[in-house]
Order: sequence, then structure tokens, then C-alpha cells
Amino acid sequence: MRHMNSLLLAAAFAMVVRSLAANRLDRLNLGAPILMVLAGVAVGLLNQSKIAEGLNTETAQHAAEIILAVLLFVDATEVRAGRLWGAYPGLVSRVLLVAMPLSLAAAALLGWLLFPSLPWAVLLLIACITVPTDFAPAEQVVRDRALSVRVRTTLNLESGYNDGIVSPLFLFALILAGSTTEQRTPLEALATVLPFAVKALVAGVVIGTLLGWLMDRAHQAGWVTAQSGRVAVLLAPLLTYTATVAIDGNGFVASFVCGIAFRYVHGLLKAARVRAGRADRAEFRSDALSSDLHLLEDVTGLLTMTMWFVVGIAAVLIFTFGITWQDALFCAAVLTVIRLVPVLLAFTGSRLSGRERVLVAALGPRGTTTIVFGLLAFNRLPDGPAADTILTITVVCVLGSVLLHGIGARPMADLLAPRGDRR
Repeated sequence: MRHMNSLLLAAAFAMVVRSLAANRLDRLNLGAPILMVLAGVAVGLLNQSKIAEGLNTETAQHAAEIILAVLLFVDATEVRAGRLWGAYPGLVSRVLLVAMPLSLAAAALLGWLLFPSLPWAVLLLIACITVPTDFAPAEQVVRDRALSVRVRTTLNLESGYNDGIVSPLFLFALILAGSTTEQRTPLEALATVLPFAVKALVAGVVIGTLLGWLMDRAHQAGWVTAQSGRVAVLLAPLLTYTATVAIDGNGFVASFVCGIAFRYVHGLLKAARVRAGRADRAEFRSDALSSDLHLLEDVTGLLTMTMWFVVGIAAVLIFTFGITWQDALFCAAVLTVIRLVPVLLAFTGSRLSGRERVLVAALGPRGTTTIVFGLLAFNRLPDGPAADTILTITVVCVLGSVLLHGIGARPMADLLAPRGDRR
């Protein structure tokens, strides 16, 4: 209990420092990931003997699952421009449906070359952990108005959707890789995943649609206060995840789909009122749902900082064990060429300029999704080389991304961004 209290105290202190100096630290290009990782490293150095025991617990696993469900819901609600894939669906589809599968295949192939002793299901797990992007390490850059709208929209929607798309494949690989008690054949794993996915899709659509309709009706009737609306949205991903797991569905996919349905229904109902003359267009453009999302976004920020704190603690453990050249080479490749080449290939013949293509390819940070997927795999797999390799690659990958995309993203954007073209 005393050990847990010290961890909470250290994490809370680091978050308070970050919050009080956020504006100043952002100007110095020192975002929350860097500060929280450093705080985690400091705490880890003082508690080295208890790190592995603390990470590999059922409590840590459930916490990671809830955090991922919340993140997936938030990402799904980021859709703008009244379309499922934003204002540039062609560009987003190239990244998600062409570049991402190529990156997953390339990462798995490289893993097979560097870690030949690992089962292919574990290699697929590693690919699912390291390929999805998340802009927590470089959020200031993706908001930079110097970047064209096409680049910012594509990067935002990619980071919002790729974890939701990858999660069924991650679950398939995790089931196939087995646990301490069971292992499955590919067909058995697929037979498990498909019912999970179908139930998740149904649950996500039903719950998201119902919540979106109820929120809209409650707002129109004046039943909702500003605070109660924020609380209701905060509880949406938790309700969706737990309800879906209760019926043996994939709670991650359900949370993601719920976020999409929730946002879509809300926008559809508001647009209908505009057409019927019951709401003005200024209200429609302001999107009142954004205020309901504020509490959820703030809580998500706290959860994200917590995950970076955990990475700092885990970094002490893996550096104590030692990092092999294969680990370092794989992470360096997955952060660079395994991202760059597939994205550039996917944009062949697109309307993006050469600089914009390189920007989208180069600005692919790894963050909370990689951390949570990595921790889930580390907890679910039996103790041994596979679990240790996954934890090492997870930590090295996100730390490398903090340096490459957190500190180096702004100079990269300044160098490549076409200042005269922001369309």
C-alpha cells in the first residue's frame, strides 16, 4: 500500500507541475510525454525491485483495458466535416487501407528476420503494437496552421481510426499467441474473434445511436445541465465497454464504433433541425457537443499522462535487463522506413504535393495506443522471452518516438511545410 501511495504521489506531482507550466513547456517543445517519462524514470530508479511485479498484475491489465476503451471512444468522436473520414476521405483511405496494412506486413516480416525464435502470432502482435500512430508526443505540431489542412486532417483522422481498426487484429493475434493456460490454432482464434467482433459492432451501433439520440432529446427538453452532459459523455465509453464484455464481445471495437455512431447521430439530428428551421446555422457550426466532450477530453489527458509515467517506470526495468541490437534496429526501422515507404507508396498519384506526402509519412508518432497494446500483451502472455521482448520493444519504440517526433517534429515540420499552401 505504501509503495502504491508513493507512485500515486509522484505521478500526481508530475501532472501538477506539467499543468501549471503547460504553456511555457509547450513553447520549449517539452510536452507532457517528456516530463511524465522523466518522472517515471526517477520513480523507477527508486523502486527497481518492484517494477516487474507492479506491471504484470491483473489490476494493471484491467486499467489498461479501460484506458484503451476511453481513448478509442474519444478518437472516434473526433470526426469533423460531416463525413465518416473527414473532408478528405480519399487521402485518409489511402493511409488506413493501403499504407497501414503494408506497414503491418513489413513490421511482421522484419520481426521474423530479427527474432526468428518467436512464433508468428507474437510477431503479428508486435506489428499491431508498434504500427498505429498517436499524436500525444507531437500534438502541438499537428495543430500548426503552417501545415496544410489536408496534412492535418489526414494525420488526425489516421491517428484516430488506426487503433480501432487494428484492435480486432491485435485481439486475434493475442488469442492465437495463447496465455498461460491455453493456445489456439488460427481457425480457433478466428472463430473466437469473429463472434466478439460481431457482438461489438452491434453493441457499439446500438449504444452509440441510443446515447446520441437521448443526449440530443435531453438537450432539446432542457433536462441536461452543462455538468451532467459532460458526465454522461464521460460514462459512455465505460458503459459501452463493460456492457459489451458482459455479452462476450470485443469492448475495444464496441467503444470505437459507439464513438462513431454517437457523433454521427448527434450531427445528423442537429442538421435535421437546421433544415427544418428549428436551429440556426451558427449553432450548427459551433457544435454544442464539443462542450459535452470537454470533461472526457480532460480525463483522457490525465489517463494519457499516466501511461507515459508508466513507460518511464518500465524503461528502468528494460534498461536493467539490457536492450539487444535487434530490439534497437526493429524500433528504429518501424519509426522510419516501415512508416515512410508504405505511406509514400499509398499516396502515389494523389493530389498531395511531394512535401506533403513526406510530412504525412514522417509525422507518425507512437504513443498511448502502443503503450496500452504493449502492456496488455505483456500481461496476457506467459512469462518468458515473448513477453519480455514485447515490453522492451514497446518501451524503446515510444521513447524513440518521443525523441524523433516529440522533440524533432517541429524542426521537421518547419523544414518541410509549404508555408504558402495551407489548403
